[in-house]
Formats: sequence, C-alpha cells, structure tokens
Amino acid sequence: MDTLKSNDKVRQRKETTEVIHTNGYDKDSKPEKKNNGKVIGLIFLSLLLDLLAFTMILPLLPSLLDYYDREEGNSNTLYTSLLHAVQWFQKWTGAPDRFASVLFGGALGSMYSFLQFLTSPIVGSLSDAYGRKPMLLICLLGIALSHGLWSYASTFSLFVLARFIGGLSKANVSLSMAVVTDASDEKTRARGMALVGLAFSVGFIVGPLAGAWFAKNNNLSSGLWGERPALYALSLSLANIALVIFCLPETLSKDKREPLSLSLSKTVDFISPLHLLKFSAVKNLSAHQNKVLSKLGLIYFIYLFIYSGLEFTITFLTHHTFGYTAMQQGKMFLVIGAIMAVLQGGAARRLGARGAERAAKVALALTPPSFLCVALAAAPRAPLLAPLAWLWAGLVLFALSTAFAVSCMTSMAAAQAPSAARGAVLGALRSLGALARAAGPLLASAMYWCSGAATTYTIGSVILILPAVMLFRLKT
Repeated sequence: MDTLKSNDKVRQRKETTEVIHTNGYDKDSKPEKKNNGKVIGLIFLSLLLDLLAFTMILPLLPSLLDYYDREEGNSNTLYTSLLHAVQWFQKWTGAPDRFASVLFGGALGSMYSFLQFLTSPIVGSLSDAYGRKPMLLICLLGIALSHGLWSYASTFSLFVLARFIGGLSKANVSLSMAVVTDASDEKTRARGMALVGLAFSVGFIVGPLAGAWFAKNNNLSSGLWGERPALYALSLSLANIALVIFCLPETLSKDKREPLSLSLSKTVDFISPLHLLKFSAVKNLSAHQNKVLSKLGLIYFIYLFIYSGLEFTITFLTHHTFGYTAMQQGKMFLVIGAIMAVLQGGAARRLGARGAERAAKVALALTPPSFLCVALAAAPRAPLLAPLAWLWAGLVLFALSTAFAVSCMTSMAAAQAPSAARGAVLGALRSLGALARAAGPLLASAMYWCSGAATTYTIGSVILILPAVMLFRLKT
C-alpha cells in the first residue's frame, strides 16, 4: 500500500508538472514569454511602418486628382470615365462642386476596401495552412510594388493599378492580428490588440503630416506626381520587408497548421457576405464558437457599416457647416488621434479577456451618443449648447469609443478561434469590416446630401444602438 501511495504521489507530481509546463508557468517558460513579447513588439513596428507608408497619400489626393484632371480631363481615359460617374452621383445627391474631390477620393477608398474584402479571408486561410510569415511577406511585397508604381504614375490608369495592387495586398493587417493572437494568451491578447490599435492611431497622426511635408516642394503641374512621398513610402515598405525576413519568427508551428482544400464551394465561402457572416470557411469551430462568431461578425459589420459612413461625412460637415479649412480639419483629426493613442497606449493595454469584452460594450454604447451630439451640432437651432460645443462633445466621445471598439471586438473574436483557424477567423472578420467600409461611405454620402446632416447623423445614431444592444446580449 505504501508503495502504491508513493507511486500515486510521483504520478500526481508528474501530471502537475506537465500541466504547469503546458500552461507555460514554469521557470523554463519565461524566455518563451519574453520572446512572445518581442514578437508582439515586432508586429507593432511592422504595422507602424506599413501605416506610415499607407497614410502618406491621404493629404495628397486632392492635388493628385487635380493633376490628372489637367492631364487627362479632356481625353477619353479611365479618369474621365470615373469622373463622369462621380459627377452623376454628385448631381443626383445635390453635393456642391467643391466636394467632388472628396467624393472622388471616397470612390477610390471604396475600391481599396472592396479589394481587402475579397482577399483577407483567403490569405488568412492560406496562413493557417502555410504559416503566417510567408503570407505576410507576399502581402508586404505587393504593398511595396504598389508604392513603387505610384512613384512612376504619370497616368491615372497606372495610379489606379498601384491602388488596386495595394488593396489586394492589404491582408497584412489581419495576418498581423493573427500573429499577435499566436504570441499571446487570454490575459495578454487584449494588450496585443491594443498595440495594433495604437499603431493605427500613430500611423494616422504622423503619416499624413509626413506625406504633406515630403510633398511640400513638389510641383505637381511640372510633371512630378508626388514621387518623394511615394519613394519614402516605398523605403518604409522595404524596411518592413527586411524586418519581417530577418527578425520576425514564424508563430504558427507546422503541427498546428490546417491543410487547405480549395474548391468552387470553398471559394464562395471566402467571398460571399452571407457565408462570411456564418464563418463557413473556418474549420475546427465548435457549435458554440461558431454561434458566438456569427453574432459577433454581424455586430462588427453593422457597427462599421454605419460608423464608417458617418465618419467619412464628418469632413463635409466641418467644411460645409463650420467653414473649417483643410488645416483646421487636420488639427481636428490630430486631436482625435492623440486621444485614441493615449487610451490605446495606456488603458487598453491593461485589459484582460473580460476587460476587453467590457470595453467593447462601453465603446459601442458611447458611439450612438457621439453621433447624436454631431447631429445636434448640425441642427438649425442647437439646443442648450452652441453648435461648436456639440460638435466637439461628439468628437471626444467618438475618439473614446473608437479607441476600444474594433481592437476589443477583434480580441473577442480571436478568443473564440482555435490556433489552427485563427488566420481564417480574423481574415473573415477583417473582410466583413472592409466590405462595411466600402459600402458605408457611399450610402452615408448620398443620404447626407439628399436629407441633410442632422437627419443623417440622427438616423445613424439610432441604428448604432442595435449593435450595442446585440453585444450586451451576446454570451461568450
């Protein structure tokens, strides 16, 4: 009996040791945890380089479109075809002529987002089968090619081709999120996603300013098409490729990969919005995981569809109603970005799994009142406060909610995904978001000019109550 008890104790000790090793709490696991922190830091740097390059073009779009208008405005080219479509939309909605360039840029942005919608779930599934690093490198090479083409874009067709390749390659964002989830656990996943959000905030603050600074000596009328910003964007992309090749390890080991089988029905799963909402292309999900992800995907889509449209039309409101110049609008988005960066670099990084879920609920609850405040700012007679006070109250609430909403919902989705299906899950979620961002601005712009700002923001804020209520009722 004593021998049996002794053997039982030895076996229990072994089992306890195995559990500790499996969960990574023994002393030998500390270097691995440290390495995981390094991986997340490298992904943050990779995304920052990518977003700094990506956002350089944003302040240059009006000047670039003016250049192509001078060069190709009277000829039968792709530019004139797209211009006629934008002008038809402008006349149909009643938008003033001075907003034609914004609508033109919105059309290009919708194309870019639609291409992300097509590729993100496919690339995510490929990464589950072949590893994150190879697919990430392919995406980064495509992005570098798009910046290189932009630097030589003497015609609008070549410029659109550059944007087309860039849109197809933009699945690197969902891949980066998959790497973060590979290198984190339940306690640190929200912190990793917060760093992803921080990269976006810093990128969208610094990138446009850098693009404007690099282009300040460019003379677009003399045949220069923004080569300096394009070449600097290309140099950042090449640095990003080198960073991934030489510093970033593969985070999905071969034993955790999922064999890929492509067929016509499988392709439909990747590109059909209905199938994406059901996460049909994702294998190894339990019934509960699939149910949670399907509901979360619908919440994510509705939220971003309305949110992205209202966000896009804010520039119309500030210019049309409040007379903001481009510089004032730049400062406005700088303040919003700074608030988001502080929150993502501070509070959001300290969130655990449950904390991320609570933060997502609070963020979605704050979104309707943020746009309701903007609606009151646009009203003919603003009650209680001055219109400008309502506007900034709405913008501050907008920044507070935006800082947490997407990153925390992404963290919730990652928590429901097994390691072998993480790329597919985050790719499908990213694809739904891209589709929402492709369609939302077009609908909101039409409604803005047909029905007015106050009506648009009021209806939008009411609809945004729906995803907030759905998230509060979601049982994970």
